[in-house]
Amino acid sequence: MIDQATLALAETLLRQCRAAGLKIAIAESCTGGLITATLTAIPGSSDVVDRGFVTYSNASKTDLVGVPAELIAAAGAISEPVARAMAEGALRHAPADLAVSVTGLAGPGGATADKPVGLVWFGCVRRGRPSTTLRRLFPGDRTEVRRASVAQALELLREAI
Repeated sequence: MIDQATLALAETLLRQCRAAGLKIAIAESCTGGLITATLTAIPGSSDVVDRGFVTYSNASKTDLVGVPAELIAAAGAISEPVARAMAEGALRHAPADLAVSVTGLAGPGGATADKPVGLVWFGCVRRGRPSTTLRRLFPGDRTEVRRASVAQALELLREAI
């Protein structure tokens, strides 16, 4: 599932984090651990990747990274405020410097008029700086949406360095 371009991006990210002395935490929903798997597919990544949280269910978003259940109920799991809270929560729950989160709808089912298949929200934060969010609508099937989400998350982490 991991293509060569995404692996190359991951290698670059790891190299840049090493040079800057930064560690990473990841909170993943629709990618189900693929961001962490992509980074850890590279030998020596343990000096940069601290931990990954697979927060697939709403309860796990609350239990593992502290997203308030009320926020999920009000905004929905696939939303800007939840993506932001996931990234900030991952950073609070890890001795890391950078965190990225992803929450989205990879499909094929579950779409609504305001949340179509391919909608993905990202959060990214570097310790001591304000968090950022990004909304993307990726084309394709479940595999393509998840692949594109991994690449986008890695790019967000690179930008945060």
